[in-house]
Amino acid sequence: MSGVVIEIIQPQGKHAEDEEASPVVVGRAVYEHPFIVRLCHWINTVALFVMVGSGLQIFRAFPSFGAKIPQKDLLHWPKAFAIGGWLGGALQWHLTFMWIYMATGLLYVGYQLFSGNYRQVLFTHRDIPGVWPMVKHYFLFGHKPPLREAYNSLQKQAYTAAIVLGVLSVLTGLAVWKPVQFSWLAWMMGGFHYARIWHFAVMWAILAFVLGHLVMVILHGWNNFVSMLTGWKKDPEY
Repeated sequence: MSGVVIEIIQPQGKHAEDEEASPVVVGRAVYEHPFIVRLCHWINTVALFVMVGSGLQIFRAFPSFGAKIPQKDLLHWPKAFAIGGWLGGALQWHLTFMWIYMATGLLYVGYQLFSGNYRQVLFTHRDIPGVWPMVKHYFLFGHKPPLREAYNSLQKQAYTAAIVLGVLSVLTGLAVWKPVQFSWLAWMMGGFHYARIWHFAVMWAILAFVLGHLVMVILHGWNNFVSMLTGWKKDPEY
């Protein structure tokens, strides 16, 4: 049912001649986000918040990517903006929500593949010509290209990149968590030291996506936000 546009009509009663008046279309709506997509979205919102916060607390235990002696800290992250209180507490939060994050990700990807809903968000070669016009619209205040589907080319590119970043966050995280058991994975990333750097970099890339995502939600209006709660989007532009 996803992607099907319906018309919202209002009955007009009867004419003086006792004839039924034609109903008037007062709006349109589309079922844009299936329940599984919405469920995964909000669960992973919480999971990502906890994992970033606890991850930064873990980083506070050794805030450097250089030698331990002498230690040169990369940055001093405020304890108030971290979760867990100390290294052990942060690890418990991080590893608990890691399983939630992974399970939700598998459910999301599995649903997209088996339902065919992936066509709505997957960036393909057909979307390449539409990227630059949307870049001009968003960043250079150019003309807004007409929309023909739920997501424009730039949005598809961002959401596809987010899925790739999600996979990378899991793979780099496994290499950091179990560098002996997943030694082959750590080796592919250049060793434990580089796996830790990659994991840190992927986290900031995901946060950059989240920031851009929130800006797009604001720019696209209230109906766009409500659609992720109810599944239905009123008055779609396509």
